[in-house]
Amino acid sequence: MRYVRYAVIALIVLVPYRFVAYGDEPKPEAQPATTAQEMKKEPAPAAPEAKQEAKEEKHDHAMGQEKRFVATVGADGVQHVEVIGGEYYFDPNRIIVKVNTPVELKLKKAAGYVPHNLLVKAPEAGIDFKADLGTEWKVVKFTPTKVGKYEMICDKRLLWFKSHKDRGMDGFIEVVQ
Repeated sequence: MRYVRYAVIALIVLVPYRFVAYGDEPKPEAQPATTAQEMKKEPAPAAPEAKQEAKEEKHDHAMGQEKRFVATVGADGVQHVEVIGGEYYFDPNRIIVKVNTPVELKLKKAAGYVPHNLLVKAPEAGIDFKADLGTEWKVVKFTPTKVGKYEMICDKRLLWFKSHKDRGMDGFIEVVQ
């Protein structure tokens, strides 16, 4: 009888919470407005460029789908790349940079509850970092010294479930001449 009482208490306490066994994140467009200010806001008619940006923010990725970005050297002599990670994807997931030219990666996590990171282990090429992704932009700087293709992954994993890499959260940094 004592165990039944414990089971009932556990059910009452735990049922209201949403468990995410596989790390499914809610889609950003499905989240309701949370503040009074957001509820009052009405969308203004947007310019065509704004509609384009809004479409890109959806990040509708399928496993294995390639989003390629070729970095160009800015006026400051640095290659700038922005990477967003979430729902088991990196956007872009294939980054092409020039050898012996500094690179500045700006990293950010898309909306959701599941933690992600970006890991690249290629010390022979001057690329060796692990950065946790958050809601604010984080900057990682490196200078690739060797031409090649280097894997970038999220190495997070929940207990015995598939790792984020196995779920499609991987990509490449390709260093070219």
